Amino acid sequence: MESLAALAQNIQQLLAQYQKLQEDMQLLKEENIRQREEILQSHAELQQLKQEYQRLNTAHALLVSDEGHDEERQKAKQRLTTLIAQVDKALEVLKH
Repeated sequence: MESLAALAQNIQQLLAQYQKLQEDMQLLKEENIRQREEILQSHAELQQLKQEYQRLNTAHALLVSDEGHDEERQKAKQRLTTLIAQVDKALEVLKH
């Protein structure tokens, strides 16, 4: 009888541990989802900041009149030309 009672007690302990592990796993899954969302949001913010930096760099290159910045100005003009060409293509696609 004692061994049967000990077995039942062990089973109860195992079930309690299993339940605790299930709860812990659920909490970890929720934390994982939250952290993934934060990473995605941070990535989106980083992309926006990179775009803003590139815009500011382009604007600065167009405004600078020093001879030492001719290469920057040429790159900025090339980026603008490329952007204008892409917008023109998009407009043509929309027309059809």
